[in-house]
Formats: sequence, structure tokens, C-alpha cells
Amino acid sequence: MGESRIVYERRGSGSPLVLLHGLGHRRQAWRPVLRMLETVHDVVALDLPGFGESRAPGAGERYDIAWLVEAVERFCDRLGLYRPHLAGNSLGGAIALELAARGTAASATVFSPVGFTAGAENLGNRLLAVGAGVAARVPEHIRVAVADSPLMRSVARRVLRGTPGPDSHRDVRFDATALSAGSPFVRLAPEVACYSFTASVVCPVTVGWGDRDRVLTPHAARRVAARIAHARLVSLPGCGHVPMADRPALVSAAITETTRTAERPGVPS
Repeated sequence: MGESRIVYERRGSGSPLVLLHGLGHRRQAWRPVLRMLETVHDVVALDLPGFGESRAPGAGERYDIAWLVEAVERFCDRLGLYRPHLAGNSLGGAIALELAARGTAASATVFSPVGFTAGAENLGNRLLAVGAGVAARVPEHIRVAVADSPLMRSVARRVLRGTPGPDSHRDVRFDATALSAGSPFVRLAPEVACYSFTASVVCPVTVGWGDRDRVLTPHAARRVAARIAHARLVSLPGCGHVPMADRPALVSAAITETTRTAERPGVPS
């Protein structure tokens, strides 16, 4: 069972809130906002299967976005989290919206979710999938050395952070060890590149997009409005693709405003 592989941490009290990270990341991505969120919610931050400490399915087993959605749904059932609030970043945003479409979420707050780019906008995702496959053929010691070079650290800061100056997020780098042949990242990258969100959602939805997101263009937020008419769109100034690291207070506020809206009497769910 997919949910038995999921490692998580839980803190705080109140209505349940589940946090879902992006492709290649782990639950620690949410650390900057946990202290703020746990004062309002029973917060569960998990490692998606294949990332952090959670094991991926075997090489011959199914492993795609739909499978991840089902695994997270079973995980919530096992913990007794009935219709929790969900917050997700990138791949985690898509999983949150898919669960909301199933009616298993009280609300969904998503940041730069995959599934809304098209045509040239999606070129970065497709190049990433191809590049991951190519990099997997390079010996790991070479991949690690290249990723740790000053040039590639600078590229990582520029791609992943909203304020990529030389003194900003010096520890940010690409995880070259995640690009081994058959790794979860390499297996999922093509799935992410071709994924499109098409379902219908009723519960309250907020979509936040960093105005300095260099992975998924902020223009995709307009497509969210076309597919989820009632979604609240929030621009995140100064934020890149992982806004929790850039402006945690802003991200926390976007989440708690959505959850408060969902908990008001008479709000559709």
C-alpha cells in the first residue's frame, strides 16, 4: 500500500492541514511556515513516496501522479484526517487540487501548481524531463561535482529562488543524487511534463504564484481562473518557485485565509 511508505511529522492543534511538497523536494520545504501554521491547525507535513524518507514503489510498479493522489488519500484516511485542508507546491499543488476534485478536501491552497502550463510555457518542464534522463547516464560523482560548482549553485539560486543574489540562499543547489537511473525524480519528471489539470473543484481554492517564478511562468495563473472560476488568485511578490523559502509569512497568510474562508458557515464544500 502506497500510504504505508509515507513518512511525516505532525504538530499543532485545530482543524487538520496537510502540506504537500514539489517534485524532488521533501517535507522540510515547509519548515519556514510550520511555526505560524501550527498555531491555527493540526499540521501534517509529509514526504511524498519516493522523496525524503518515504520509499517509492518498486521499479515494476505503477508510479505516476494519479497513483500519488491515491496514496495521499489513503494516508489521510489512515490518520483519520477527514476532509483536511490541503496546501501544495508545484507537484504537491496538483495533488492537492486532484484530491479537492474528489471531494476529500475542505480547501486547497496551491503555489505554482503543475498542470496549467501549455505550449511554449511548458518548455521548461519538458526540457527538465529530457535533461533528467540524460543526466541519469552520467556517473554520480561527476553529477555531484558539477551541481556543487559555483556556476551551477548560481543557476540553482536563480531558478529556484525569488531573490537569487550572490548572498541569497547560499546553500541552495540541485540534488544531483536524485538523478540516478530509475530514481523517483527521473521516473516522475515525464509524468509532470505532460500532466494537465482538467477536473472540477467545488471547495475554496487559492492559487498563489511567485512573480519571480522561473520554473513555471506566472502567466499560467490565468489558465487557473479559466478552469477553476471561483479560485482566488494571489500574486506573491519577490517569490520564486518555492515561495515558502522566500516569504514564509505571506505564504502562511494565504493558507490561513483560505482555511478560514472554508470554515465559515454556508461556504460550499
